[in-house]
Amino acid sequence: MLIDTYGRVATDLRVSLTDRCNLRCTYCMPEEGLQWLAKPDLLTDDEIVRLVAIAVTSLGIEEVRFTGGEPLLRPGLVGIVERVAALEPRPQTSLTTNGIGLRRTAAALKAAGLDRVNVSLDTLRPDVFKTLTRRDRHRDVIDGLHAAREAGLTPVKVNTVLMPGLNDDEAPDLLAWAVEHDYELRFIEQMPLDAQHGWKRDGMITAGDILASLRTRFELTPEGDEARGSAPAERWLVDGGPHRVGVIASVTRPFCAACDRTRLTADGQVRTCLFATEETDLRAALRSGAPDEEIARIWKRAMWGKKAGAGLDDPSFVQPDRPMSAIGG
Repeated sequence: MLIDTYGRVATDLRVSLTDRCNLRCTYCMPEEGLQWLAKPDLLTDDEIVRLVAIAVTSLGIEEVRFTGGEPLLRPGLVGIVERVAALEPRPQTSLTTNGIGLRRTAAALKAAGLDRVNVSLDTLRPDVFKTLTRRDRHRDVIDGLHAAREAGLTPVKVNTVLMPGLNDDEAPDLLAWAVEHDYELRFIEQMPLDAQHGWKRDGMITAGDILASLRTRFELTPEGDEARGSAPAERWLVDGGPHRVGVIASVTRPFCAACDRTRLTADGQVRTCLFATEETDLRAALRSGAPDEEIARIWKRAMWGKKAGAGLDDPSFVQPDRPMSAIGG
C-alpha cells in the first residue's frame, strides 16, 4: 500500500511514456520545444511494464493512466497497454492525449485493453487552435475524438484550458458541443507548469469565471462531494442531466486532501505531486538488479514523504523545474 503521513492512500498511477510532444501549447512549452530526454534515459517498454506490475500487484494501484508528453508518440504503446491490461488484478486503464494520432490508433488501443481516453481540446475554432498550439491540427483532434467514441473508449473526456484573450469566451459553446457529441467536458485551471515560467495567477481564468460563463446558458446542478470521491473534478449535471461538466480547480480550490495519485516519469522517477520539487529514482534500482520487493520499498518510502498540499497559495511556492510535458499531466 502506498500511504503517506496524512493517511492518504495512492491507488491511481500516472505513467509518463515520453517527454516529447507534437504540439507546442503556449501554456506548456516554448515554440522551439525543449531539450528532450536522451533515449538511454527513458524507461524501456519492459521496465515500464515491470514497474506498473509492481505497483498493481504489490502496492494497491487500481487505475493506470498513460500520459506524456504525448503518449501516442511512444512506438510500443499498444503493446504496453496490452501487457498492463493483462495484469492480475486487472487495473483500469486510460490515456491522456492531444488526440492527433487517435484516429489511426483508437481501435488498436481498445483491442489491447484500454478502457477510455481523455483528449485535450481548448477551442472549437481552428484559427485559435493554431494560435494556442502553434500547429494546424484541429481537424485531426476532432477526428480522433470521433474515432475514440466509435471504438468504445468511453466515456470520452475532453480537457480544456481557457486562456485570457484567446478562448475565454468559448466555455458555453464548448459545453453545447460536448453535449451534442456525448463527450464529458472538463475545464482545467491553468497551472504553473509551463517551461518558460510565464504563468501568473492574476491573469488566469478561474473556476468561478468558468461557472459564471456556463450559467449564462445552462442550469448546473452540483453532484456533491459524495459523488466526487477523490476525483479532481467537481462535476455538475447540465440542465438536469444526464450530461455532466467538470471543473478541475487545482489553483483556486485545491483538492490535495483527497489526492490518491502517484506519478512515474518517462525516465523512471517517482513524483508524489505534479508540483513536487523532489523525485525518487526507480530506474537506477531497476538497472542495478534490485528485486521487486526492494523497488516496492523505495516507492513506499517516497510516498510516505508526500507533502500535505501543493502550496500554490504559499508566497514561497517554487515552480517545478520540469514542465508538464516531462512529468505527465
